[in-house]
Amino acid sequence: MKAFSLLLVFVVAKVAMVAGHSIPLSPWTPLAYLWQDVLVAILFAVLERMLPKAASRLLYWALVLYAAINIPVARAVSSPLTWPMLRAARGPLSDSFLLYLTWQNLMLMALVLVLAAATPRLPRPRIRAWVLTALPVVTLGPLASARIETLGLHRNPILALISIPRRSPVYAAAGPRAADWRTSRLIDAPAEDLSALRGIARGRNIVMLSLESTAAQYLSLYGSAYEVTPHLTALARHAVVFDNAYSVYPESIKGLYSVLCSAYPTLDSTPETYEHLPCRSIASELAGVSELAGASELAGAGYRTALFHSGRLDYLGMQSIVRNRGYQTLEDAGGIGGNRNSSFGVDEPSTVARMLSWIDALPRGQRFFLTYLPIAGHHPYETPQRGPFPEREEIGRYRNALLYGDAALGVLIDGLRARGLADNTVWIIYGDHGEAFGQHEGNYAHTFFIYDENVHVPLLIAAPGQIPSQVRVRKVVSLVDLAPTILDLTGADLNAKGAPALYQGRSMLDAVPRLALFFTDYSLKLAGVRDGPWKLIQELDSGRAKLFNLDRDPHELTDLSRANPGLAERYRQATSFALMPSAPSQSPFSWPLAAPWFRPAGTLAVP
Repeated sequence: MKAFSLLLVFVVAKVAMVAGHSIPLSPWTPLAYLWQDVLVAILFAVLERMLPKAASRLLYWALVLYAAINIPVARAVSSPLTWPMLRAARGPLSDSFLLYLTWQNLMLMALVLVLAAATPRLPRPRIRAWVLTALPVVTLGPLASARIETLGLHRNPILALISIPRRSPVYAAAGPRAADWRTSRLIDAPAEDLSALRGIARGRNIVMLSLESTAAQYLSLYGSAYEVTPHLTALARHAVVFDNAYSVYPESIKGLYSVLCSAYPTLDSTPETYEHLPCRSIASELAGVSELAGASELAGAGYRTALFHSGRLDYLGMQSIVRNRGYQTLEDAGGIGGNRNSSFGVDEPSTVARMLSWIDALPRGQRFFLTYLPIAGHHPYETPQRGPFPEREEIGRYRNALLYGDAALGVLIDGLRARGLADNTVWIIYGDHGEAFGQHEGNYAHTFFIYDENVHVPLLIAAPGQIPSQVRVRKVVSLVDLAPTILDLTGADLNAKGAPALYQGRSMLDAVPRLALFFTDYSLKLAGVRDGPWKLIQELDSGRAKLFNLDRDPHELTDLSRANPGLAERYRQATSFALMPSAPSQSPFSWPLAAPWFRPAGTLAVP
């Protein structure tokens, strides 16, 4: 009886989870959405007959409570909790969690608990009817899920946890290629030559700013009707602005690894995986730090390097990404202090003041490489003062947060100008990933999908003393290309240095048009590529793929994969090549996403 009651609880919880979402209508729909719930109920029925009554009752209520907890989660982000989501659910996100304890969600959770208490008292169902109904549902359910795009909402919360992250410390090591698989497949792909920028940072300071949760589409610099970054827009008047830049992964920590080390993170991995991987980070290269000596010993006179984070470096293992990566100074919210603390970090003005004091303490004439990681823009989009945009909607609070973060950028720019450093500084400013507000069904926040609102980010190289006017660049670039690009800007000979042997990115200053690869695994496992106007998104577990022409369809609303099967297949092969394990004669860790669970049939040639 408890198994039947548990099934009723799962069904009611599932209805609460999908309420408000667009559900595909088909005879397959009930089977697709409920078969995993039926399967878990059957497994519980088996355990119920084997366990003592007290143990089965305890297990029953544990499953009920977990189903109830998942209701507000799935309603907010269109996914039950997964292992990466559970790992992220720590104290720094407590302010975000509180926003979803609405009376509607609390009522739905209470309804499930009341149902769980009442249904075991109902008349016992007939076992034969129960089995004859359940078995066909479980048998046909996987077929139904393959036919219906459920966005992952079909998963039972228990089964959503089965894909446990791997902890092998060697997945993501980079290596040279026999061929650059990222070479564009298009004859007419933009191929702007930016070689004239080589050396513009020679002898100059470099500030690298990672804008938190900032998608390109929300900035006036990229066509938005709202001006939320006036200081960034002003800085861009003397900058190269990349119109089609893509983050590798729509989350800050692994995204930072791809920027610093010019290497792809991997599927089903944790940040701690990357701490001991070979990495010649851009900070190490600029400081002249010996990889063997460690970050504290300078091998020669180079840049002074520092990283300041308004958040906390221990969150989600960010320490593993930045520790021993060439930064002589590492400070986060704990060391910075601040005038205002939230669960996620400290106020941006306090971080800017700390950075300027660090600059003041440097020897006169000392070049520096300063990395600034703000938190303004992160959910729940809190700001110390009310902004000009309406705060009753999340998008309004988000715009106010971007405006607040941009004001801190303005203070930093003014601070360098007051110190006579404005014309002697090159700025590298990019969005670490985007942010979604329901532009696509179920797409909120940033980690769960790879539509443009998740991965298309602003990127500019600003040099007020070197670039006389704004230059727009249309070619597709990836943030994995940033480290070699910065070295190229300093005039480094990329052919002579050892670092590019480890880099999986290439300098953006050359004229070779390339693909951009991006992926996520927080909920569904998705991977995609952008090539000129074309973009493919592939769901790795089901094999479903969507093809978009962003010149004609910038909002990614029309799937063209059936109208262009040959092109879609070529990009599917490109994605598979990126995920392919290496050839036996090479290091088994030389491919960017060599995840053991994915094994393409045969050997794919580069399309």
